[in-house]
Amino acid sequence: MNSEATMHSITNLLAEYAGLLDEDRLEEWLGLFAEEATYQVIPRENVARNLPASIILCTNKKMIRDRTVSLREANLYNLHYDRHFVSAIRVNVDGDGVYSVRANYAVYQTTIEGSSKLFSVGAYHDRVKMVGDRLLFIQKQVIVDTSSIPTLLATPL
Repeated sequence: MNSEATMHSITNLLAEYAGLLDEDRLEEWLGLFAEEATYQVIPRENVARNLPASIILCTNKKMIRDRTVSLREANLYNLHYDRHFVSAIRVNVDGDGVYSVRANYAVYQTTIEGSSKLFSVGAYHDRVKMVGDRLLFIQKQVIVDTSSIPTLLATPL
């Protein structure tokens, strides 16, 4: 894949990621992850200090799937709509078909009553690779700018 095609494919992957979350299509969202994928939400301060404590840590796709199932069947949380904004996408080649991807994100939440607010801001530090005929996440690290989250972190960032 040439660099222009790679950038286009990775930008589309990030857009699909955000769109599926915003449309509450979590089961399809899972399809963006390779079986060995990790999903981590960690405060920026912990990354800067090289501290391992995460807000969420799923070390494989089965754990990500379990989190999704619990959102559907067990968890109680404030009903809301999410809107993800992803920008400043940067891509580097790691080798062996793996790409490091950095991007900024912002997530707004709108309550059922219609009140909107900024929920989370931070960065995505991802690794993606070709699996079959499509790019998939093998690492999704969400670095939140603050560990203070105003309400329950229920839905993925």
